Amino acid sequence: MNRSDIQPAGGRIGVLTVGLGAVATTFIAGVEAVRRGVGEPIGSLTQLGHIRLGKRTENRNPTIQEFVPLAGLDQLVFGAWDPIPDNAYDAAVKAGVLEARHLDPVKDFLTAIEPMPAVFDRNYCRNIDGHNVKTGKNKRDLAEQLRADMRDFKARNHCDRMVVIWCGSTEVFLQPSEIHQSLAAFEAAMEKNDPQVAPSMLYAWAALSEGYPFANGAPGLTVDFPAMWELAREKRAPITGKDFKTGQTLMKTILAPGFKARMLGIDGWFSANILGNRDGLVLDDPDSFKTKEESKLSVLEYILQPELYPELYGNVYHKVRINYYPPRGDNKEGWDNIDIFGWLGYKMQIKVDFLCRDSILAAPIVLDLALFLDLAQRAGMHGIQEWLSFYWKSPMTAPMLYPEHDLFIQQMKLKNTLRYLMGEKEITHLGLDYYE
Repeated sequence: MNRSDIQPAGGRIGVLTVGLGAVATTFIAGVEAVRRGVGEPIGSLTQLGHIRLGKRTENRNPTIQEFVPLAGLDQLVFGAWDPIPDNAYDAAVKAGVLEARHLDPVKDFLTAIEPMPAVFDRNYCRNIDGHNVKTGKNKRDLAEQLRADMRDFKARNHCDRMVVIWCGSTEVFLQPSEIHQSLAAFEAAMEKNDPQVAPSMLYAWAALSEGYPFANGAPGLTVDFPAMWELAREKRAPITGKDFKTGQTLMKTILAPGFKARMLGIDGWFSANILGNRDGLVLDDPDSFKTKEESKLSVLEYILQPELYPELYGNVYHKVRINYYPPRGDNKEGWDNIDIFGWLGYKMQIKVDFLCRDSILAAPIVLDLALFLDLAQRAGMHGIQEWLSFYWKSPMTAPMLYPEHDLFIQQMKLKNTLRYLMGEKEITHLGLDYYE
């Protein structure tokens, strides 16, 4: 494949977020701050990252945005749905992530972004409420209203392409059932108001039905089941997810590959979190926490491969706790105690205390996903985009594959995919030819 096979990046791109809370407003305000020259896109691979091409001796290291035909920040147009009717500025102030020095210069821009009425049901997200919601005769009707919103937004804002990203709260835990196995079964379930059809699934169905890429920033089932894969193939739309990899899990995907590389054993890994934002409030409900827990717990098992290394990782005790603590706001604290062992079985401990800012870490992920998903669609890539695993706690894969969680393997996969798209040779890091 080469650049000529990829459709041009010009035109306006509508980026619609499901949710206009801390993550979405931090993302939108940040992009506008960068566009106005009052902020830097730190944390964004698309804006700051370089990519090596060819041999090390060639010294070719362009930025990713120079190398790949990505859309520019000036092409992005923002919209959102949210059950709370606050405009983006008021929502950002309430979220308490960004300070006045970043919000005030873009206040006019943010104030103009008002959320569309959301598809929202407290049965799936019990600890928040709002009245900016849609009503309809059934879930299919609600999903069709979302499609109408997307078409209207695209027309009003003269957008050439669209991307939809879930930036909403974690829904209660759902497992795949019969209604998720085919598109026909799922659409029949929408008509019947089946309780196995969560609101996030309606957004995913609506976006894919319009042919738009969809990313799921929360750990819910949402788009990760056969009916959605079928729809994505049919409409030739890229999908990816789930659950933005930000704080504690980011650290696990950095640290665990290092322990495994050095063949250091692990007895236990205890993780505790405190946060006080809307996400923390939602996760105070046990059923929503179950969804998040499944996402966070799976990381170590796939990285460590206990079936291959039973003497090192066969009895790892992995515990995750999330506690709602309002005084902390969006400034989450993730504390890890790691009990490891080395030569001759001697015990050691590692303590990590990550005082992170959840939405600050998530915002550049949203930007990169919007630009990379747009690239994928212009390149004719549809269905599951495993090359974007770098951004997820729970990467999506083909049904016969286990997900790759090692951050460094994920980064190599992402950059090799970009090299492939541009007709450059993938890099293996073998390097023996330098010594022949």
